[in-house]
Amino acid sequence: MNKENARTTALLDLEHTIAAPLFEKTRYPWEALSGIKGFILETGKGLDPDEYDHPSEDVWIHKTAKVFPSAYIAGPCIIGEGTEVRHCAFIRGSALVGKNCVVGNSTELKNVILFDNVQVPHYNYVGDSILGYKSHMGAGSITSNVKSDKTPVKVHFEDGDIETGLKKFGAMLGNCVEVGCGSVLNPGTVIGSNSNVYPLSSVRHAVDSDSIYKNRGEIAEKHN
Repeated sequence: MNKENARTTALLDLEHTIAAPLFEKTRYPWEALSGIKGFILETGKGLDPDEYDHPSEDVWIHKTAKVFPSAYIAGPCIIGEGTEVRHCAFIRGSALVGKNCVVGNSTELKNVILFDNVQVPHYNYVGDSILGYKSHMGAGSITSNVKSDKTPVKVHFEDGDIETGLKKFGAMLGNCVEVGCGSVLNPGTVIGSNSNVYPLSSVRHAVDSDSIYKNRGEIAEKHN
């Protein structure tokens, strides 16, 4: 993937998130990470109380969403229409979850935006990341959001690196990305729309749209 294809408007469909205004001034989607908390707090105040419950401070949950009793939700957080938050989900805060999403058993969210119809249904950790429309993370797949040496994250592209200046940055997934079970998306991973990642993969750079990621040395083009 080159830098141009990682721009916000190229990677994400902003018609499928209420966070679209947060991205308007960004060139690349990770520039929105530092603004998630403030955006949720401001947006939550304007949500229609006839549509959203406000069960605790800085938490807004759509009345059609289903939250299982053992789930933990800390603010600031917005849970969208028709979304299901299953048993033992752990939402640590600064999480904007769109419409018709699944946040599953033992899944942990922190400083994230999940676009509409995203599924993180089984044992996932998603931190400091943005998951595009209809993206799906297989069981046990996670975003690693901090480098082992704690230095700021770079994003590696075919036409050079981008220094993000961020110490916490997990993954950016485009629309309809499928991440296989047990995979690790290392800090600064960017995956273009309609791509698949093989199970048990370790991804640490930018992957083109319409690709099948098998390993770093083997990325195939998808043929529909």
